[in-house]
Amino acid sequence: MSVSIPISVWGNFRSQLSQLSPNLLGQLGCILGSFAAVVYLQTPQLSSLKHQHKNLSKTDLQQAEVKTKLQLEIAKTLPTFGFDNLVADWHFIDFVQYFGDTEVRQKAGYGAAMEYFDAMIDRDPRFLYAYFYLSSTGSIYAGQPEKSVSLMDRGLKSLSPQVPDRGYYIWRLKAVDELLFLGKIPDARNSMLTAANWASKSTTPEGQNVAKISQGTAAYLARNPNSKQAQFDAWNMVLGAAVDDFVIKRAIAGIRSTGGKVTISPTGEFKVEAPMKD
Repeated sequence: MSVSIPISVWGNFRSQLSQLSPNLLGQLGCILGSFAAVVYLQTPQLSSLKHQHKNLSKTDLQQAEVKTKLQLEIAKTLPTFGFDNLVADWHFIDFVQYFGDTEVRQKAGYGAAMEYFDAMIDRDPRFLYAYFYLSSTGSIYAGQPEKSVSLMDRGLKSLSPQVPDRGYYIWRLKAVDELLFLGKIPDARNSMLTAANWASKSTTPEGQNVAKISQGTAAYLARNPNSKQAQFDAWNMVLGAAVDDFVIKRAIAGIRSTGGKVTISPTGEFKVEAPMKD
């Protein structure tokens, strides 16, 4: 699987280093040594598994999952000396490698997936891009929508309508999980209303459009808890945030189940049509 990662790990690292005073440079060796320990402990032995997975049994791979969880738990307890964002970036890079090894995941499952997000949100709750992976991974792959929503709730406690930019999407992702996978309609409606509130404070056309769509979805849910239009909106968001072909297919099936239509152009672009109004 090919994944584009819009983060500059070493750019963040250099930025952090530039803020150190000369008096602290003597401590740099200690800091880097501790940081190396964090990276080592949080990085599962996936490189070797990628070469060996054809020879490993399902039991062996599941034991590796347990080891990965333990490494992530230990990494969460170690000091980062102010490099929380960088450590979160490393967790994300490791997760992308973990998630993308399809053959291993088919044998071992996604048991450790949520531990990655637990560690990411613990270190950097403002890491917006991670939440998109959290929603689809937690609800569709790991089958843990409750955990997905719980982690989003925890992260949202550290956020505001202005920080991070476009943070209103997290409330929409939370609403999608609550609506489609937990059946918690009142919670989904409240999350959509909050998304609309946060987005309305944005001065960008994108923010204003999200505010309008979120308000509309909340209104559908208020009038009809089983609204096909609201479910269509939710599946359409899953499609827009999809990170791989499996989620795309699942989202298209969800859209069509509501009466919506999806066509794919020769160039691979999606054209989505809403169902009849409730």
